[in-house]
Amino acid sequence: MQTSASKATGLARASRSLAKVEDLANLLAAAAIFLLMVLGVVQIVGRTIFNAPVHGYIDLVELSMAGMAFLGAAYCQRLGAHIRMELLIGRFHGRTLWLLEIFGTLVGLGILGVLIWYGGQHFWRSYTLGDTTIDAEFPVWPSKLLVPMAFSLWFLRLLIQLWGSVRLAINPAAQPVGVAMIKDAAEHAQDEMHEAMGDDAPDAGTSDGEGRS
Repeated sequence: MQTSASKATGLARASRSLAKVEDLANLLAAAAIFLLMVLGVVQIVGRTIFNAPVHGYIDLVELSMAGMAFLGAAYCQRLGAHIRMELLIGRFHGRTLWLLEIFGTLVGLGILGVLIWYGGQHFWRSYTLGDTTIDAEFPVWPSKLLVPMAFSLWFLRLLIQLWGSVRLAINPAAQPVGVAMIKDAAEHAQDEMHEAMGDDAPDAGTSDGEGRS
């Protein structure tokens, strides 16, 4: 019993530590989206009024896509928000549910492992060759580096969820820790409402063993 409790505590600690990094990555993705919107306004105003478009605007948009698309993936995985398909798995409960979660997580880990490997190769090739954008000749490697970094963070989150799912498959009656909890549409809407209003709502998808679920 003591061993089970210590494992749950270690899992919760690992989940909370990784969550801090995920929150930062998601904040950077949000900042990239905001700055791109500002850049778009500057481009429109500068081009139409002052006849002075932003140098390399299209290139900057292309380079920002990787951060906006992937930096928030691990954060969404943690919350189970807009990233999971639950039409089938939501019908199961108990040990069967967690065995299916283990299977799905292992598939996700395999796919991410391949993407991290080849994403890292693409980054290194771009860095060593000095690859640049076509128009403004901005270096491409920082954008390509974000891909394996974001996927690695996502990979770690899946490892934590795998750990939590295995624990619950062994003992379905245990307190869920580090796993994405299935919620219906009404609960998701309520969570998003709390987030939009800035309330101190619980995390929408993950239980960390200390009351958040």
